[in-house]
Amino acid sequence: MIELSDVLSPGGVVLDLKASSKRQVLRALAERVAEAQGLEPGPVLEALLEREKLGTTGIGDRLAIPHAKLEGLDHLVAVFARLQTPVSFDALDDEPVDLVFLLLAPTGAAAEHLKALARVARIFRDDQLCEALRRATNPSVAFDLLTGRREPRAA
Repeated sequence: MIELSDVLSPGGVVLDLKASSKRQVLRALAERVAEAQGLEPGPVLEALLEREKLGTTGIGDRLAIPHAKLEGLDHLVAVFARLQTPVSFDALDDEPVDLVFLLLAPTGAAAEHLKALARVARIFRDDQLCEALRRATNPSVAFDLLTGRREPRAA
């Protein structure tokens, strides 16, 4: 099973990201991934926007899992962001999104890509975890919650 600690680094967690649109969120996260992976941000953003044209990655319950396959990557890469203000993500339930988990996969890694998406979706089904992420006081707490190194406490 793919563990989030295999694809997400502590530096890949952003709390209180300022953005006013889906495109701004995707651009900010694309820039973060590109910088960390030594890629150009333009193609990363383009791949994410192309994927969004196929259907929204806003899964409901204020959550989004934007994802794409990308030339030039040799492994799965993820970034997590909690938005300062929820933004419209054309989500399935029409609710604005405040938690975003971006996942990029190499073009030839279809099986790993799907396994990682399933893992993220499974984690995000945990309402207690999502609320703990919304209350996290710093990125290391959010990273620990996402990777199972810390148990979410009930509110």
